[in-house]
Amino acid sequence: MKKLRIYLDTSTINFLYADDAPDFRRVTQEFFEHYARQNELYGSDVLLRELSADPDPIRRQRHLATLVDYAVAILPQDRDEAVVRLAEAYMRQQVVPVRKRDDALHVAYATVFEMDVVLSWNFKHLANLRREARFAAVNQAEGYRRCPRIVSPMEVEDESEE
Repeated sequence: MKKLRIYLDTSTINFLYADDAPDFRRVTQEFFEHYARQNELYGSDVLLRELSADPDPIRRQRHLATLVDYAVAILPQDRDEAVVRLAEAYMRQQVVPVRKRDDALHVAYATVFEMDVVLSWNFKHLANLRREARFAAVNQAEGYRRCPRIVSPMEVEDESEE
């Protein structure tokens, strides 16, 4: 079975510990328990910045420790210019509102680094069918041949379980 290259957005880490959303928490925990180590996990400086901005020091430390515990590789910044250019194209084409620049950056990182999946609980700006198609259209117009699937942890499962 081919390992998926999965880019984690901040909501995925947040919901791993979300007491106020037990169903999302359970599904996220199942993803990390059963599928995370079978795939390659990635994040970016955007993920680190968002997690580091948590005002609660205990929660912040727990979230950052998760990246280490699950060997989440942080993508290098050597392609930042391409990432920013693509994120700006998403905002220019109104795929993502300008005020949600980090969401655009998450998908741009995943695209530029050729991830298979963006894992997100952000249904409004990322993980929904219409947005995914709009991201793909911008990617194609910008010269990228593929677009990562943008899905929630519910949609990642091991093919060997079928």
